[in-house]
Amino acid sequence: MKRNLFTVVLVFFLFISPVSAQDKLHVAVAANFISTFQELTKLFEKQTGMPVEATYASTGQLYTQIVNGAPYDLFLSADREKPDLLHQAGRADVPFVYASGQAVLWTNRKDLCPLKNWREVMALPGLKKIAVANPKTAPYGAAAMEALKKTGVLENVQGKLVYAQNIAQAFQYAATGSVDAGFCALSATTSAEGRKGCFFPVDEAPPIVQGACLLKRTAHREAAEKFARFLASPEAGAIKKKYGYK
Repeated sequence: MKRNLFTVVLVFFLFISPVSAQDKLHVAVAANFISTFQELTKLFEKQTGMPVEATYASTGQLYTQIVNGAPYDLFLSADREKPDLLHQAGRADVPFVYASGQAVLWTNRKDLCPLKNWREVMALPGLKKIAVANPKTAPYGAAAMEALKKTGVLENVQGKLVYAQNIAQAFQYAATGSVDAGFCALSATTSAEGRKGCFFPVDEAPPIVQGACLLKRTAHREAAEKFARFLASPEAGAIKKKYGYK
């Protein structure tokens, strides 16, 4: 009798428990959103019990992975274009905007901090290396390059640019002193490392409107939809605001 009761209880937990040990929500996340996403997932997991596993890379790299069949449930891009393309190709549901970010120039060189704006930094003859994310795959890198072209600064600094794989790596180059300064996401300046330096808003760069989409091949549609709704919640909004997102 006891053995039968144990079996009934075991079957109950196997079939009724909302989340099995094997279940995880797999999310492809643009590199600029790392710290923000980590805090968001802690709250989501606490509220729902659903574990979330993230893969961080540039938007272009993640898009290529998805097109080639990577088993993600959600895609949090750093632009609106890639989610739109996935939707048009029948690979994703209707995209939605989850955040809007800003490009900045960040440095940990204290001698640069008194300068008025990022263009003054670019004009310094002693500036040797400047990091920027690959504009072909990283929307923040593309925005920074657009600002450099628009202001006529690009011609003078073209030979000083060091291209990073993504925006997080561009910040890392600047934080470790491998370059004098780096074009980064505003969110990077809110980290403990980011607060050790200073930053200059790149107002000439277009706002980075970040889109997301739920992928049709998801094996966890209900949880993915729940996470999408969570991203629009006031609690999630407060976290995003803390990291400099609108």
